[in-house]
Amino acid sequence: VQPGDTLYRIALKFGVTMDAIIRANNLKNANFIYIGQRLVIPGVSGGSSGGSTGGTTGGTYIVKRGDTLYGISRRNGITVDALKAANGLRTNIIFVGQRLVIPGSSGTTTTPSTGGTTSPTAVPPSAPVPAPSSSGGFELGGQVAAFSRPDLMKFAGMAWVKQQIRWAPGADPNSAKGMIDGAHGQGFKILISILGTPSAISGGANYASYATFAGGVAALGADAIEVWNEMNIDREWPAGQISASSYVSLLRQAYTQIKSRNAGTMVISGAPAPTGFFGGCSGVGCDDAQYIQQMVAAGGLSYADCVGLHYNEGILPPSARSGDPRGNPLHYTRYYGTMSDTYWSAIGGKRKMCFTEIGYLTDEGYPSLESTAPGFVWATDVTVANQAQWLADAYTMSRDSGRFRMMIVFNVDFTQYGADPQAGYAIIRPGGSCPACDSLHNVTGGR
Repeated sequence: VQPGDTLYRIALKFGVTMDAIIRANNLKNANFIYIGQRLVIPGVSGGSSGGSTGGTTGGTYIVKRGDTLYGISRRNGITVDALKAANGLRTNIIFVGQRLVIPGSSGTTTTPSTGGTTSPTAVPPSAPVPAPSSSGGFELGGQVAAFSRPDLMKFAGMAWVKQQIRWAPGADPNSAKGMIDGAHGQGFKILISILGTPSAISGGANYASYATFAGGVAALGADAIEVWNEMNIDREWPAGQISASSYVSLLRQAYTQIKSRNAGTMVISGAPAPTGFFGGCSGVGCDDAQYIQQMVAAGGLSYADCVGLHYNEGILPPSARSGDPRGNPLHYTRYYGTMSDTYWSAIGGKRKMCFTEIGYLTDEGYPSLESTAPGFVWATDVTVANQAQWLADAYTMSRDSGRFRMMIVFNVDFTQYGADPQAGYAIIRPGGSCPACDSLHNVTGGR
């Protein structure tokens, strides 16, 4: 057993089932193996085994379509720099069919056995799909439009970049390749939020198509995928059909395809829209607290490594739990702390949470919200200094709570400012300054 191995990965490498390995080794707990442990692989003869598609056993590797240096190095437990040094590479450019030396070589040549195509045909799992896991330390990232300032993102301590892609029936997963390679080339992990139109999934239609697309994106090297977005409101889910159990059906199929194509891709359940508008749940809309409760009851935690949530209506520091001057001042969505508590209680601590959007709106440097975006006048008194400090405070509180796996700042560099004032959330302000980058650097130490 090598660092990063799981029974699922080992079974996939050797084309056997997990049950066969469990029986051959009389394992009592399928979730517990340890580095250095020697496992018998049924039907495999001779010597110790290091795996046919990676691990840390060395050898050579033949590049396949969709490979990146980042992806190859991660699968083999080495750094990109070590891989480049071993092969005399000065850039990150590689080509299909190229033979790469894997440091620690044992002399064997490995060729990829899966992932060479992103065909829209569903790929059946070749081994049991792994159970969800919330392992890994807390990390920071940011959602981007242009991804034009990776230097500032690194200075702020961001390891992740989030981008969105829109699926439609028959869409080619290769549409995500550029953003995946671009993120990895800049030294970031990438979270891709895969969206779609409500009409495309009305009545449960095309769930399999969406799932297959998500699996294809995972096969290209996506580090995390968020399955849909704000599915508790009819802007994102078919009107009259809003239902957590329906969403879990989509989530289950997507999870299976994603993990079958790339077991290392983190699956994040779609974050509901924070709202108390509906006063409960029905087919026309659902308050997010009840939606998450119903998602858990429908078995959703079996198909997510992390539970997604959004927090974007704050006008007070994250430490505040009262004092909001708007109507319904005690509603949980008003405050970072009560929002976090509500979701954590619903999932019973069984999964970590991922802020796939957290941000603070300010019109400083832009035309007033009152004149441009009257639906957002609640943020009129928030300043850029508030935004910067509150994001740093939210980072510290999220990290120290032990409840979160990830915090994605919404947003880094959006420029649209109108009735939907997305640029007002951006941490890169007009003129190019980024006070939030400074405040986040102070608590993260940067990268």
